[in-house]
Amino acid sequence: METWRLLSFQRLSGAENMAVDEAIFRETAKRGGEPTLRLYGWIRPTVTIGYSQDLEREVNCAFCQERGIDIVRRPTGGKAVYHSTDLTYSLASSQHRSPFSIDILGTYRVIGRCLIRGLKKISVNAELVEEGRAPGRCYEEAGCFAVPFRNELLVKEAKICGSAQVRGRGCFLQHGSILIDFDPVTSLRIMGKVGCDEEEAARHLEETVTCVSHETSVPITAEHLAPYIGNGFEELLNVRLVKGGLTGQERALAARLITEKYGNHRWNERGRL
Repeated sequence: METWRLLSFQRLSGAENMAVDEAIFRETAKRGGEPTLRLYGWIRPTVTIGYSQDLEREVNCAFCQERGIDIVRRPTGGKAVYHSTDLTYSLASSQHRSPFSIDILGTYRVIGRCLIRGLKKISVNAELVEEGRAPGRCYEEAGCFAVPFRNELLVKEAKICGSAQVRGRGCFLQHGSILIDFDPVTSLRIMGKVGCDEEEAARHLEETVTCVSHETSVPITAEHLAPYIGNGFEELLNVRLVKGGLTGQERALAARLITEKYGNHRWNERGRL
C-alpha cells in the first residue's frame, strides 16, 4: 500500500497557510517524494483572493479592515473566498503519479470523490457537478461560492466546497475550502456587492450555497471533520496517510515566503513583487 504524508490539523494565519502550501508544492516539484495532504484552519477570519484577481475591484477592503479580516493573495486562481470556521485542505503531488494525470479536470474529479467519501462519514451526501451553473445578476462576482464550476461539490444543488489549483514542473497544488458555517450577508459585504439588493442577493446565496452545519444535526468543527476527510482519501485511493512534519527545506522556504511574499502588501494588493 502506498503511503502519503499527512500534516495534521492546525490553525495558522493567512500568510502562513499560503506560504506553507506553496513551500510544499515547490519542494515536491524540486525533490519529488510522496503526495502531501494538509488539513488546516485559520487563526483569524481571512479572505484569500485568486492569483489574478483585482483586489480593489472585487473585495471591500474597508469593510475587511473594520472587521479585522485579513486579506492574502493565493498562489492559485479563482475567486475570493472568506475563511472563518471552514476546513481547508491542500494536496501537493506529481501530476504523473497515479491516480492523478496531466488532465486538470481529471485531478479535480479524483480529489472531489475523496472529499465526497469523507463527507459521507458525517452523513453529508455531496456529489460532483458536471457543468457549472449560469450566474445571475451581481452574484457572479460575489466570491468563489456564488457559482459552482465544473467538478465541484454540491449538496442538494447547493455548493459546499470550492477548490483551486496551480501546476508547474510536473506537479500540482490543489487546495479548497469545505464550509462549516455560512453567513451570506457578511460574504456579500466582503465582496463589495453594495450595488445589489442585499436582501435578494442574500436569499440567492442561501439557495445556492450550503455548509456542514446546515446538513448535519450534530455540531461539527473543522478539527472534527479533518480525520473523516483524511479517511476518505485513504479508502477511495487505497493509500495510508502517515503523520509527518515539514522538512527543513520546506520550513525555511515557508519562512522566506511569509516575509517576502504573503506578508508583503505589494503582493497581496497587486499580485506581483
